[in-house]
Amino acid sequence: MDWLADRPERRASPRGLWPEVRAVVMLGVNYGPADDPRAATARRDRAAVSVYAQGDDYHEVIKPRLKALARWLVATAGGDVKVFVDTAAVMEKPLAAAAGLGWQGKHTNLVSRDFGSWLFLGAVFTTLPLPPDMPAADHCGDHCGSCRACLDACPTAAFPAPYRLDARRCISYLTIEHKGPIPRDLRLAIGNRVYGCDDCLAACPWNKFAKAGRDAKLAARQELTAPALADLAELDDAAFRALFRKTAVKRVGRDRFVRNVLVAIGNSGDPHLAGAAAARLADASPLVRGAAVWALARLMPAADFSNLADRHAAGETDPQVREEWAAALLFTSPRSRGEVDIHAAGMDIG
Repeated sequence: MDWLADRPERRASPRGLWPEVRAVVMLGVNYGPADDPRAATARRDRAAVSVYAQGDDYHEVIKPRLKALARWLVATAGGDVKVFVDTAAVMEKPLAAAAGLGWQGKHTNLVSRDFGSWLFLGAVFTTLPLPPDMPAADHCGDHCGSCRACLDACPTAAFPAPYRLDARRCISYLTIEHKGPIPRDLRLAIGNRVYGCDDCLAACPWNKFAKAGRDAKLAARQELTAPALADLAELDDAAFRALFRKTAVKRVGRDRFVRNVLVAIGNSGDPHLAGAAAARLADASPLVRGAAVWALARLMPAADFSNLADRHAAGETDPQVREEWAAALLFTSPRSRGEVDIHAAGMDIG
């Protein structure tokens, strides 16, 4: 995420992005689910896909609406406009808070009295000197109080303090933005989350008071609500593009997505999924092969995994995948599996 450090002046003020801007119109779109998405994490042979990615790509849904509003504004009052939906150096959450849409919660996302933690944000920049709205009294300010439900819900302890997020530990970052192997010390905590994570958002008590009714065009597709891990592991590039057409998931690419699926398979505890992981040992992507090694080390008996390593590890040319084999063999050794090494303990059994 080096882009965050690029040209920080663009984030310091809207004028750093567009010097001519005089006002910003902030808008929110509800994408709240009908049920608690955390229930999907209990189905270990299935994949948990973040709520926002189960329907059409929100960029493609919201941006045309912003453009329509912007065209109306220009036709009505003149001036020039630019629209943004999470696509530029726009600090949407502080701007939305200043506009009265809600407040930034301890999980760093916007919280609304009307929609809880489930809001997409969009911005219309204009050269018109529009008078600012005064935030309504019940929307401005921080209404989190002493609650820390969102912080405690994070599987990877990605919040070092309230209102601070360590992206390096965030499951959404790890499964979407992170390009290499997922750090081994965080893989178990990922569970079956193959794209993003909703835990901190879903834990927010303000969701209980949110208005029902998710935007229809953002409705979840049935095939993405809890797809089978075994099926997802088989996706080649063409099948990946077909399944996730018009969704946000397509931007992560097939290799990173299947990497995530294999981590979820390793966390499933289901030995019947070992075959799906073993089929990826010959994958063209080193990223996928390495994740398959990790998954198999957690699903197979130690002796069977050792035999598998004899057939595959010696011919591996990628250094990161070779490192995965070495770490996996260490993990499956008797001592790591909790078996008693009598000779190492210095005992003489005669």
